[in-house]
Amino acid sequence: MASILAKKQKRSKNYKLEEVKNLGHRLLSSRSHINNLPLLLTLLSPTSPLEHALESLVSLQAFFVPLMPELPPSSVKSRVDANSAEKEDPDTVLKVWLRSKFDQFVGSLIEIVISPQSDDALKDIALDAVMEFVKLGKGGAFQTAIYYKLLRAAVYSASSIDFLLEVLESKFFMYIDVRYFTYVSLEKFARILGSATGSRKRNVSSDMRDTHVSEESSEEVSIRKLYDILSRIPSVEQDQNSNSEVWSHLGISSRNAEQLLMEDIDAGQKEPKSLKDSTLQITKRMKLKFSKAWMSFLKLPLPLDVYKEVLANLHQMVIPNMSNPVILCDFLTRSYDIGGVISVMALSGLFILMTQHGLEYPNFYEKLYALLTPTIFMAKHRAKFFELLDLCLKSSLLPAYLAAAFAKKLSRLSLSVPPSGSLIIIAIIHNLLRRHPSINCLVNQPPTDESNGVSSTSGEESLKSSAEGKSAAREYVLTGKRGVDLFKSEETDPMKSDAMRSSLWEVDTLRHHYCPAVSRFVASLETDLTVRAKTSEMNVKDFSSGSYATIFKSEIGRRVKQVPLAFYKATPTSLFSEADFPGWTFGSQKCKEEEAKFEGNGPVNNGIEDVQNFSKRQKIDCS
Repeated sequence: MASILAKKQKRSKNYKLEEVKNLGHRLLSSRSHINNLPLLLTLLSPTSPLEHALESLVSLQAFFVPLMPELPPSSVKSRVDANSAEKEDPDTVLKVWLRSKFDQFVGSLIEIVISPQSDDALKDIALDAVMEFVKLGKGGAFQTAIYYKLLRAAVYSASSIDFLLEVLESKFFMYIDVRYFTYVSLEKFARILGSATGSRKRNVSSDMRDTHVSEESSEEVSIRKLYDILSRIPSVEQDQNSNSEVWSHLGISSRNAEQLLMEDIDAGQKEPKSLKDSTLQITKRMKLKFSKAWMSFLKLPLPLDVYKEVLANLHQMVIPNMSNPVILCDFLTRSYDIGGVISVMALSGLFILMTQHGLEYPNFYEKLYALLTPTIFMAKHRAKFFELLDLCLKSSLLPAYLAAAFAKKLSRLSLSVPPSGSLIIIAIIHNLLRRHPSINCLVNQPPTDESNGVSSTSGEESLKSSAEGKSAAREYVLTGKRGVDLFKSEETDPMKSDAMRSSLWEVDTLRHHYCPAVSRFVASLETDLTVRAKTSEMNVKDFSSGSYATIFKSEIGRRVKQVPLAFYKATPTSLFSEADFPGWTFGSQKCKEEEAKFEGNGPVNNGIEDVQNFSKRQKIDCS
């Protein structure tokens, strides 16, 4: 019999479409043609012709659907092999054989769904067949074993699973039980991957790393697949706002849930109590499985691009759906301590945990202060960062030294950032000065006396005359010399930066900025701080997305009444004049005199003396 089937399987690839249809009709019509079952299974593969594979799939699905309640579990086969008495029973042997062929059929369907060689239409039909068996298994309960095999093949596949994710998202992720068991399966995969990567790191020596390159890359691919599936599942909040349907008959409820529901209906209740309770219980269980799946995933060694994407979406996609969002504090604090772009992206989630879930992070402002570098103004997520920075500095309970340190650090950065960054800095400093009147002394710091190093009487009186600067004048006394900025820009601790002993002179230099938008904005800053009753805080969001392109676009769209023209009565000899830089000298005076003589503006010499002077002038160092 085995040899006959082997010969038929070799010839099955040469079957015509009519012959394949006849094999299916005979299999469905009588049990005497049961041997057509393995022949049809050989035609069901990604490399088979599309018509043959479709015909075989339809016939086999129609054959196995009525037999689902009668098929034994897969574990029965081993017991039958061990027990000779049961092995002699023909019905038991037939059912075990059918079970093995059913498992082979499901495996072929999953292979078609995952294989890149399969046609999209065949993939769609094969996935529907797999999910149909998931629905009908276990007497109406969700068949987790088949669904686990499908997801496992997708996670560990080396090819793309975009088509599978699109179909799952559009057809099946709307069902609450499908989402529930997806989280259960993904948690298992994450724990398996975590244990595999941990043991590999412990056992692989440095001289054998090259032999595990492919193994490491396959693990990274599986981690990416895990994230792709997790990110496609709808949020748990949708279960509370809508009546979520279930794919299987019993869904994820307990065995007695359906019985309790029928008892409430028989009692005459319009809206059964069991339905309400089950909805709340399902939501809690969904959040619990959601949290376990994500926490298991976040423990994995994530690739850098996946790590950044997770941090960028964590505050919107994960935190609102967690059963207890505080369990993310370890992941977010470790990310925040890394520094650079990773810290910027972790700030959103950490800010939500601190403001909405009571997380305490003592060194938060020190870490935030360290993130203020010129590179942050060119980061991809700078807009969200500056919005959160403004929110973090909004509390009126913020110490004066801390507000002054942030204002001074930002003003120092305004000297080296693009014009769009200067606009953001001016807006944040404007808000800081309005929220914290105790640091207004930085705007007009009193002059110091060089002899004794103490503030002059007139400057101190002018500072004390301001009601908002009295406390600052009493606590902070300048001890430096004129022209020396006492601010320690390299200090990472804002308390030790001596910002209160400095001033915002950098902002004053922006009055002469080469970008007109920046100079106009600085001029408006003084007006807003003078007339506080008629002005309000600035929205940093309006400036956080600026760039050279946006500034240029706004400038060319402005209507200008007077246009300055560059006009010189005489041809300029240098880029800058001495009037632009008082106290500076460019070149030696002797060099200038020699140049004047050579150009004919100095005393005229005759004959050979002019030539000698010219040769001597060439040897003069004009640096």
